[in-house]
Amino acid sequence: MGYSYGNSGFALIVVLFILLVIIGASWVC
Repeated sequence: MGYSYGNSGFALIVVLFILLVIIGASWVC
């Protein structure tokens, strides 16, 4: 996939950030 296992922590942060954005958008709407 092009991602190394060393970036798993960074990927986890990105996923959590996206979830926060989705939850925030649902609260705004």
